[in-house]
Amino acid sequence: MELGFIGLGRMGKNMVLRLLDGKHRIVAWDRSPETVRELEAKGATGAKDPADLVAKLRDSPRAIWVMVPSGDPTEEVLRETAPLLRPGDVIIDGGNSYYKDSLRRAAWLAERKIDFIDAGTSGGIWGLTVGFCLMVGGPEAACRRLEPILRTLAPPDGYARVGGNGAGHFTKMVHNAIEYGMMQSYAEGFELLKASSFGLDLKSIAALWNHGSVVRSWLLELAASALEEDPGLAHVKGYVEDSGEGRWTVVESLEREVPTPALTLSLQMRFRSRQSDSFQARMLAALRHKFGGHPVKTA
Repeated sequence: MELGFIGLGRMGKNMVLRLLDGKHRIVAWDRSPETVRELEAKGATGAKDPADLVAKLRDSPRAIWVMVPSGDPTEEVLRETAPLLRPGDVIIDGGNSYYKDSLRRAAWLAERKIDFIDAGTSGGIWGLTVGFCLMVGGPEAACRRLEPILRTLAPPDGYARVGGNGAGHFTKMVHNAIEYGMMQSYAEGFELLKASSFGLDLKSIAALWNHGSVVRSWLLELAASALEEDPGLAHVKGYVEDSGEGRWTVVESLEREVPTPALTLSLQMRFRSRQSDSFQARMLAALRHKFGGHPVKTA
């Protein structure tokens, strides 16, 4: 099958490589000419800009996968690309877009008779070899037409149309918030193990738990790998970013009055990781000193 592909970052490039291995014809564009040339050497057809990409697509209706950061970058690509398309063409947003943005974009494109698919994509840098889990939302007929692409990208049973427009990115949003909670649980547990008086081998325990334990997971395999490379994680700064999905999930839980204490706290802990000496902690120390005369450490 033929596909235009915009955005060749860490995940986008690996997705194109997987599609090329699956014998699909890919027309690729990115702001980095070097990455485009790299993929041309692998068999992709390079494009110099979105207009050139659309012009090089032979099949009709045409399909374009957008894999750029959420927010303004996605909006800009869609606004630039949509006027180049014809009724019946389809745009797939595989990034981590907010599902409400996807609903709005689907409605905007529908006015132009262009189909829109929101594809929540999980797999990270490992997707090239193990496949990408795809949570897809959009018109059933358009999704069915793209199944050769979706099934090439995904591992066996790793693709599903979960509903109409917005459902794919909504599902991926909750997926990522659950990921936050799982990561936080592992982080707290391993810190407690490290703090014990037993001199525990954390790498060995992570490997052990992946054999028959109820907490075994791919994340735990990655934990074992990280501890193998750097047992004390001395080369990693304890500053944890977030890419937005956890925040959106917490807002959604408030709007729908669904309690999500573990997911919410895991997000808050990411905020705390960015503070080396928070005003909040200084206020707590000052209050203890004021009401009880407790000693404080001075700067």
